[in-house]
Amino acid sequence: MEGGLTLSGDMMLVLLVLAATIGLFVSELVRVDIAAISVMVVLGLLGLVPAQELFNGFASNAVISIIAVMILGAGLDRTGVMTVVAARILKVGGKTARRIVPMVSGTVGIISGLMQNVGATALFMPVMSRISTRTRIPLQRMLMPMGFCAILGGTLTMVGSSPLILLNDLITNANASLPPGETTLQTFHLFDVTPVGLALLSAGILYFLLGGQLLLPEHKETATGAPARTKSYFADVYGIKGDVYELLVTVDSPLVGMRVGDAEKLEGAPILLAIRNTEEPRLAPPAEEMIWVGTILGVMGTRDVVGRFALDNECRVQPRLRTFGGLFNASRAGISEVVIPPGSRLIGQTVGDAQLRKRYGISVLAVNRRGEIITEGVRDMTMEVGDCLVSHSTWRDLSNVSRERDFIVATEIPQEEQRPQKVAHALVFFALSIGLIIFTDFRLSICLLAGALGMVLTGVLSMDEAYASVSWKTVFLLASLIPLGQAMERSGTAAWIAQEIMLVLGDVPEVAIQVALALLATVFSLVMSNVGATTILVPIALSIAFATGANPTMYALIVALSASNAFILPTHQVNALIMGPGGYRVSDFIRVGTPMSVIFVVVMLTVMNLIY
Repeated sequence: MEGGLTLSGDMMLVLLVLAATIGLFVSELVRVDIAAISVMVVLGLLGLVPAQELFNGFASNAVISIIAVMILGAGLDRTGVMTVVAARILKVGGKTARRIVPMVSGTVGIISGLMQNVGATALFMPVMSRISTRTRIPLQRMLMPMGFCAILGGTLTMVGSSPLILLNDLITNANASLPPGETTLQTFHLFDVTPVGLALLSAGILYFLLGGQLLLPEHKETATGAPARTKSYFADVYGIKGDVYELLVTVDSPLVGMRVGDAEKLEGAPILLAIRNTEEPRLAPPAEEMIWVGTILGVMGTRDVVGRFALDNECRVQPRLRTFGGLFNASRAGISEVVIPPGSRLIGQTVGDAQLRKRYGISVLAVNRRGEIITEGVRDMTMEVGDCLVSHSTWRDLSNVSRERDFIVATEIPQEEQRPQKVAHALVFFALSIGLIIFTDFRLSICLLAGALGMVLTGVLSMDEAYASVSWKTVFLLASLIPLGQAMERSGTAAWIAQEIMLVLGDVPEVAIQVALALLATVFSLVMSNVGATTILVPIALSIAFATGANPTMYALIVALSASNAFILPTHQVNALIMGPGGYRVSDFIRVGTPMSVIFVVVMLTVMNLIY
């Protein structure tokens, strides 16, 4: 390059800040959001970004859009839409991994295109546990395909992942730095990237259908899996002896025609937590509930107690939790401490006479009386002031109990009670946001925020719940890194780096430059945040495109898409989310993720060159 750029003082300062940023992200000496805020402050102190523009990132289109997308996703979650989706998948997909895995992965991928892929993964985690329990498909065989397809689904639209949401802002910033007379770069619309995303998602599903399943780790029952966790979490949290079992009442059982309350009074009876004698299984059956042939009881007790009770009463112990696995999911129900306060109307009544199951939906597992845990004869205990009832219930029922003056709920209630009556409101405002994006010229942030605000105003979410649904770590990370991209553009650092890269590459075909950019973005996203990788590399990609006469927006898009090519290590938020529940090791991600990453680059560049 004749008459190329030379390093200036500002460029060297920006390079030092850039090196420090990468070092902080890779070393993780401090949290990534703290590192990003530090970088922003340093840029301001050095005067590399004007003070009046330093904090513009917090009001940027990208940041507001991400906040709104998180709120929209929380609204859909709170209404129980995902429960309906899970039931539909089971109904259509059957119980074989070959049908279930593509259906689940494809569904998660599509949903990820309309909300943050981390949010979509979190929504489907309990769904996957439920499906695994009901179909006996090991969770390890489903979580990684689901997680990978959630990442791939983030490439379906311009709101599916943080790098794509950020991309238009980076292009707008680049336009502000263009010389007079230079053609302005066009930003992307919602579905401009969809053909590439569909190809990537389809490739991911085919990968697991044709060979990826062979690379997945062999299943082992661990404490992190759904069935094991369901059976043991009572004991893990409160030290109550016993696990959860299912008993099938046979035609010869003396329990047939007996009430639940009478069955529990039988000698050696375990604690009865759930029942299914109709179509739907239910927690906390009332004492007068009848037991019939074919009734399935969810009981808790030691293996010896449950086995002896089943033998004495002609019941069949099911080999695993088939019916009640979903009911005992921690996102829906759990154990809690409920204290009897002075003045409670329950003082002097026995636990059985108080009919706590029928009236309040809570099953008492034990009583903590002045530090002594009592698990035997609980139903016949007379409640006293200060008794702490160790109970099992849905979070919704516990929320209702907390409003009763006869109890004090000592356990923090997870704010996960669903509002199915608000499904229509959530879907309408979600559709409103998408419609505004497609059919109007309003900015993305305005369109998404309109739907989020509608959900709050109609009670789908309270304002506090909306605030709680936002990952402020992501918000500060994104907003604080935007000034770094501006500094690289305005100082000419991006153009200088591009110049040096071209000198190293020499006279190579354009596809080689595209591959180099894709691999560079992939490596950066594996060792630092995908937002950081996008912020750093998009200005460089644009400068390379200008220098070589290539399509600048295509090069920028290659970087933003490749920032989602994060399958080899569990550094991506989605991979980190599934690693524990799936019992995966780093070696599992390397083995399964490496071929997926190669496929990603090949498919992405092929489709992009056909389109652009």
